[in-house]
Amino acid sequence: MKIRFLGAVKGVTGSNHLIEAGGKNIMLDCGMYQGKDEDLNEKDFVINPAEIDCLLLSHSHIDHSGRIPLLVKEGFKGNIYCSKPTYDLCQIMLVDSAHIQETEAEWTNKKAMRSGKELVEPIYTQEDALASLKYFKPVLNGQIININENIAVKFSDAGHILGSSIIELWIKDEEDTIKLVYSGDLGMREKPILNDPARIESADFLIMEATYGNRVHENIEKRAEELINIILKTVRRGGSVIIPSFAVGRTQELIYELNKYYDSHINEIGTKENELKKIPVYIDSPLAIKATEVFKRNSHAFDEEAKNYIMKGDNPLYFKNLHYIQSAEESKALNFSNEPKIIITASGMCEAGRIRHHLKHNLWRKEASVVFVGYQAEGTLGRRLLDGEKTVKLFGEDIAVKAEIYNVEGFSGHADKPALLNWLGDFKEKPGKVFIVHGEKEAKEEFAQAVREKFGIETIIPEYNVVYDIRKKDLVKVLVLESEQEKLRDRQIQELLMEVEDLKKAFERALANTEEYLKLEDVNYEDIKKLNNNIKSLENEIMNLTMISAK
Repeated sequence: MKIRFLGAVKGVTGSNHLIEAGGKNIMLDCGMYQGKDEDLNEKDFVINPAEIDCLLLSHSHIDHSGRIPLLVKEGFKGNIYCSKPTYDLCQIMLVDSAHIQETEAEWTNKKAMRSGKELVEPIYTQEDALASLKYFKPVLNGQIININENIAVKFSDAGHILGSSIIELWIKDEEDTIKLVYSGDLGMREKPILNDPARIESADFLIMEATYGNRVHENIEKRAEELINIILKTVRRGGSVIIPSFAVGRTQELIYELNKYYDSHINEIGTKENELKKIPVYIDSPLAIKATEVFKRNSHAFDEEAKNYIMKGDNPLYFKNLHYIQSAEESKALNFSNEPKIIITASGMCEAGRIRHHLKHNLWRKEASVVFVGYQAEGTLGRRLLDGEKTVKLFGEDIAVKAEIYNVEGFSGHADKPALLNWLGDFKEKPGKVFIVHGEKEAKEEFAQAVREKFGIETIIPEYNVVYDIRKKDLVKVLVLESEQEKLRDRQIQELLMEVEDLKKAFERALANTEEYLKLEDVNYEDIKKLNNNIKSLENEIMNLTMISAK
């Protein structure tokens, strides 16, 4: 069995892994890159999509599913296995993603035509997205699916968003049957609406996410209280609260938490609960509205608390002062109203969508607040705001950042370091090796060290497109592809050339110093001898490095 890691390797987005086993090519996730890596979305797949036999999809978030239409467009004809809620969400999310691709291409081409530049095509169209849906094969949680006589798969709750799954794979490889587990994205236990991540009995090898592998979510139990205090503080000074939120998962969780907060407090005159109910809440995202409907249709996948609300006749995804905004005109009107309000809108990382308009109209207002409730990838506008950037460019205009910026980590959809370790600790038979993906460098390295220290398990932080050949349950052989060897050699040559340049500069400085020294009246010939030796040594070093880089 061979594994190649083709996405979420050097960062968090673009999840994509390839397994070659049992005569089949099996892909785990096929996500889009976001933030600093988004240019990689147009890069060719490393394997011909027509040669991929099936795709196992952990969940619907675009950084895990977003390149599926492109995969199909370029020849993929296999089955896409996932949970039913994931399929339902992909029906709206992939079409929405395609709409964004088309809109961005149209915007780019308008500018290109004016400047005489070459026109671009969208990565894929809405037609491509709709065509990809026919390959989806929804399965039940706990159901064992036989891909062929050598490969079986099972999906279980991951607790990240509705329908998110942990994927277990049993692969017969020569005499052995190897069990590989893919965590997908793991959520926190006791997360609203969703079931806790499933406990997995055993694995020979584990591919595990580490988004927050070096972080601890603070004040999880008080996250709703923290959010409400921010809202009241902002509204009392006459400002609006802007919440960039992922349309799928985080938005519904916020609605649920606000509804739950209302119901769990006595509505007495003068209390902050009473004050909160006067503040209008706008869900300004057509995708979030559609996703909320998908949530309602899949209430069978809710946790017991959410099901109990429904049984009591309380819709946990609705409360009196909640308003859904559909049209662009309604969205624009929100920014021309002076009433304090809460606007929850996509995208969660502020990279596209209506959130950018609301930020343009509110970031410069010192009375406003922007509240982040989810992960912000490197290079995104959301990350830059969290990092304290004082001026940002929106729609060609420089906007001063004077609003208060908050990060309420308790709402994160990803498990933090303790939760990740607890999940791994629940394995009755620990994995022989853990491949750590889906995290920035520091997060992966710190989590890898924690796994080694706590469980004594060997960890591997995989490199992009390197083949990890698993021959036995405890053996991993690393094979570098020829193309990757060439890239490695190119990197080494560049490093050598940089060393040569540094040595040349040192050589030039030594000559200059020698010339200056010789101008002095009181010259020490022993010093001259040493300088001469140093110069010769530098000259030889330069020649050696030049020869090596030329090989």
